[in-house]
Amino acid sequence: MKVRVLGCSGAIAKDCRTTSFLIGDNTLIDAGTGVGDLTLEEMGKIDHVFLTHSHLDHIAALPLMLDAVTSSRSAPVQVHALPGTIAALQAHVFNDVIWPDFSAIPSTAKPFMLYHAIETGQQIDIGGILVEALPALHTVPAVGYAARGTNGWLVFSGDTGRNPAFWDRVNTLPVALLIIETAFSNRKVDLANRSLHLSPSTLAEELVHILPGQRYPIYITHTKPSETELIMKEIRQFEAHMPEGLTAPLDIRWLKAGQEFVM
Repeated sequence: MKVRVLGCSGAIAKDCRTTSFLIGDNTLIDAGTGVGDLTLEEMGKIDHVFLTHSHLDHIAALPLMLDAVTSSRSAPVQVHALPGTIAALQAHVFNDVIWPDFSAIPSTAKPFMLYHAIETGQQIDIGGILVEALPALHTVPAVGYAARGTNGWLVFSGDTGRNPAFWDRVNTLPVALLIIETAFSNRKVDLANRSLHLSPSTLAEELVHILPGQRYPIYITHTKPSETELIMKEIRQFEAHMPEGLTAPLDIRWLKAGQEFVM
């Protein structure tokens, strides 16, 4: 399983693209602005899009990508999301006001896009790659995702606050790689808590849930561009003084657009 990081920033700026991961050549996890780095040919191969939630930084490129590739496709793009996320897309994006309703054109019988409602815990097999919706706790209905590769599972937290249910499931998986959000620095911990995001202090409390003996690379995603350096500095500080409950050093890295993983 090849995974390409198209975008992993918490906002846009030069060289900062919002969340999207390409699995193989036909599946997206989220459709943030990073999708814009794909060629038309690459976008035309996307058959499945798994959305974590409805916030703009995670869905911004979906309507534009669909508009770019519909003339070259013979089958609809399958959009997998929670019912609440689908309802938000229907009401606020694909509503024939903000953007055409691609689920009804050129006809409801043969649309450019099909919605598939999912639920937390559901697994979907996409050409031999198993994708599972994981619990997330955010200000709108949300999930994370895990995708099974040959050498273990890629786990993506999605946007989330403190989330014991996430770890209950993740700790049962042979994790090869964890991508976890940390949107704000500790100076904005109150904002992080109100908006149900993590900061380095709450990230440290979350990572204590990793079971003894389980160690895998941990990549930090969704940092706000103006705070990235501070966030990573604060994470390095708690790495140097391990949180109570951790018995071994963690391998924490900053995720960057353009990185690729083979699993």
